Amino acid sequence: MDLTGKVIAIMEARGGVSARTGNSWMTQEYVIEVPGTYPRKMLFNIFGEDKIKQFNIQPGEEITVQFDIDAREFNGRWYNDIRAWNILRGPIAQNVPQATAAAPFAPQNVAAPQAAAAPFPPAQEPAAEGAADDLPF
Repeated sequence: MDLTGKVIAIMEARGGVSARTGNSWMTQEYVIEVPGTYPRKMLFNIFGEDKIKQFNIQPGEEITVQFDIDAREFNGRWYNDIRAWNILRGPIAQNVPQATAAAPFAPQNVAAPQAAAAPFPPAQEPAAEGAADDLPF
């Protein structure tokens, strides 16, 4: 999924050492504001010190975040996780379609005016007596 907006907050980076593997890890969270009549905000995170340094996100920057959404359970409660896997800047970011509500339905094939005037199909002649009827009722 993609979402374009302005970076309005950068949280402190967090890190530690995995108890399972013994490897160090780092994650950082960011907030972007998506413009519109009713601006929306999204909190996302980047996992890995190399990715955090690679993207080098700055406050006030206009970016397109490419992300995945996942949920996880902890102690009987569920939490959403929005993890960015790519950040686009500049003219490239402007060409990526934003995640927006679908456009109102617009019919592809418009019927001829004569068909539009008749709301029901033409009446059919009743079947002759003794003719086979395919209907089960």
